[in-house]
Amino acid sequence: MADFKDQIIFGKHPLWDAIDSGQPIDKIWLQIGMKGEFVSDIRDVCKQKNIPVQMVPKEKLNKLVRGNHQGAIGFVSMVEYENLENLLPGIFEKGKAPLILVLDGITDVRNIGAIARTAECLGVHAIVVGKKNVARMNAEAMKTSAGALSKIPVCREKSPQAAVEYLKLSGFTIAASDLGAEQDVSEQDFSGPLAILVGAEDRGVHRSLLKESDFTFIIPQSGTTDSLNVSVAAGIILYEVARQRKQINGL
Repeated sequence: MADFKDQIIFGKHPLWDAIDSGQPIDKIWLQIGMKGEFVSDIRDVCKQKNIPVQMVPKEKLNKLVRGNHQGAIGFVSMVEYENLENLLPGIFEKGKAPLILVLDGITDVRNIGAIARTAECLGVHAIVVGKKNVARMNAEAMKTSAGALSKIPVCREKSPQAAVEYLKLSGFTIAASDLGAEQDVSEQDFSGPLAILVGAEDRGVHRSLLKESDFTFIIPQSGTTDSLNVSVAAGIILYEVARQRKQINGL
């Protein structure tokens, strides 16, 4: 696994060159109080590329870099992000019913890796994340995914909400995992173009996304633990989707 220091870029010119060359960046930290053309230009480009920019104290930057960071640090992604709008036509052209997994607020890198591993095994065509409140696609995530993050497309959109709105306009059924749902996951119809929404363990799928969903479902539990680990829950849901699609296709 790559050393953590190999996954950051620091200094104004190196960071700008990395962004300009198309190197995948998870997020950027800029020192609080920085102003000028560099800051405005970086913000404009990052807005276009959906790269999160966070203003942080100088002390936080100093903990990562001993040299002259010039108030700017970029975290390199192990994943080459794709655009959802560009990806979908190719899936439809292959005659397949697209299966998209939308992750809302999953911030643990090991959960991201484990979910990606299961998703790749069970036929998910792409994983969608927002540019905020998402785990870094770093070496630990890649290792946990057993390399699946390099095989399955990952689309970083402005927000899960924006992605869901686009998917609905594209003819997708939106289905969300929700602890407050009444119907069992096995009672739902997961055929056709489908987007599955999975949220963080502490709060689940955001309420605004639940309102956009065509239906919600719950994984039945007989124990007393509050909820399943999100990567385990995702695995159960995707298995049910794969099981239904296999029956429909007669495979």
